[in-house]
Amino acid sequence: MASKKTTLPLHILFFLSMLSEILITKANTTNSTDADLNQGWGCIEGERKALLEFKHGLIDPFGHLSSWFGVDCCEWTGVDCNNKTGNVVKVDLRNGFLGGEISDSLLDLKHLNYLDLSCNDFKGIQIPDFLGSFERLRYLNLSYAAFGGMIPPHLGNLSHLCYLDLHGRGYNSPAVGVYNLNWISGLSSLKYLDLGEVNLSKATTNWMHAVNKLPSLLKLHLSNCELNDFPHYSDPNLFVNFTSLQVIDLSRNNFNTNLPGWLFNISTLRDLYLNSAAIRGPFPIAIQHRTNLESLDLSRNSLSGPIPMGIGNMLRMKRLDLSFNLMNGTIPKSIGQLRELTELFLDGNSWEGVVSEIHFSNLTKLEFLSLHLLPKKQPFRFHVRPEWIPPFSLKYIDISNCDVSPMFPSWLRTHKRLEGITLKNVGISDTIPEWLWKLDINRLDLSKNQLYGKLPNSLSFNSTAYFVDLSFNRLVGRLPCSFNVTWLFLGNNLLSGPIPSNIGDSSSLEGLHVSGNLLNGSIPASIDKIKYLSVINLSNNQLSGKIPKKWNNLNQFYAIDLSKNKLSGGIPC
Repeated sequence: MASKKTTLPLHILFFLSMLSEILITKANTTNSTDADLNQGWGCIEGERKALLEFKHGLIDPFGHLSSWFGVDCCEWTGVDCNNKTGNVVKVDLRNGFLGGEISDSLLDLKHLNYLDLSCNDFKGIQIPDFLGSFERLRYLNLSYAAFGGMIPPHLGNLSHLCYLDLHGRGYNSPAVGVYNLNWISGLSSLKYLDLGEVNLSKATTNWMHAVNKLPSLLKLHLSNCELNDFPHYSDPNLFVNFTSLQVIDLSRNNFNTNLPGWLFNISTLRDLYLNSAAIRGPFPIAIQHRTNLESLDLSRNSLSGPIPMGIGNMLRMKRLDLSFNLMNGTIPKSIGQLRELTELFLDGNSWEGVVSEIHFSNLTKLEFLSLHLLPKKQPFRFHVRPEWIPPFSLKYIDISNCDVSPMFPSWLRTHKRLEGITLKNVGISDTIPEWLWKLDINRLDLSKNQLYGKLPNSLSFNSTAYFVDLSFNRLVGRLPCSFNVTWLFLGNNLLSGPIPSNIGDSSSLEGLHVSGNLLNGSIPASIDKIKYLSVINLSNNQLSGKIPKKWNNLNQFYAIDLSKNKLSGGIPC
């Protein structure tokens, strides 16, 4: 009896438990949202229709949106959806050559957090105001898309935005500008800001005050924005609050001032680009204390004075460009301590003294070296031993207008990745070594030296060289019978003999300059077979005979100079 009283409640409890699970499951099914019902079935129907309406307003000359049909918009090109809900969260249509209008149907994409319409052609239409209404948007890229007019301040409503790129297209594109920059302060989550090529000259708000209100900003790009005000500490309203800033790009503006001191108090600064920004005054010594810097570009300004000895403390530096300033003095040996350096550009200054192996002692990662100096105003020498084995392997070297060595620098032979060599006006008086012609280079400039000897019968590199300049030397012998070069300069040498009759086989040739030599004979008829030839200079030689009457593709020629020869006949047609 007692046993039956104990068993009965257990069965009842089990039954009630099963019934409870069924009721809960039914309740959850009944109360499911559209997104839950959509799980596993593709995108939301309302959002699919919004995308189709958006597509309808666009001009798509190359069919970039040809996949935009069918039920599941999550499978369309450039569209990503949330895997659980099916909501569209990302629209990425960059590089689609799209134009037309941007429909406000996009506002039906309530969960959109990523929108990229960059590298398209919207032919000067204004950025729509409604883009400032996407509450969840974290990424917005409208760069190089040919928008025009004024940037709508409504974008300041995007408080969750982390990435904003409105970079204009640049030359010969619609102008983009702003009336003020107050709206930027609303982008409290912003980490990346690019307003390059946007005209900020009419902004009533100082760019510095506006950007200073972005506490999370990591990267700032304001290149070519027609800025002319670079605030200094003398401004009582200025308090620099860049606690996280890593990249500053203020290049191609017109500041016409020296560098403000606050710039070198940003302890997080990693990359600084101020090239072509009308910066003047002495080279800032304080910069040597910014040991976190990895890239520094101060080129094409009016900076003066020497490089500070403390430059060697910047041990993280990867790229240093001080080219085309008014700098002088000696290049400090401490530059050889920059063991992370891959690119060094010191062109267009008035250096003096000597650069030796010590300057390169620890530069094991160096790939680009450029010391293209001004024509010799001060004595400067690049002095290394002929047997020197550099600790680095260069891709590009440019040493010009200084003294290197009478012997051709054999240490270049150790650089297996060389793509470009410029040794112009450096006092080399030697023959060109055979190994040079076996390199896979696209640029070779050995002009204005005293190179002598003959050229090889075939001027052929492992791949087509774009530019070869051996002019203003003392080379003798005949022109090579073949060459895979695009632009060839052999003028002002002592080359003699006829132009090769098979010159028409040089299919890659676009420019040929052989003026000021001793070439004789006639102009080969095959020259009209060179399909892409656009410049030819055969002047000041001893050529004779008739000028070929017919030159194919004559309309594509920029210049033909046959003067100072013994040629006869009319102008080619």
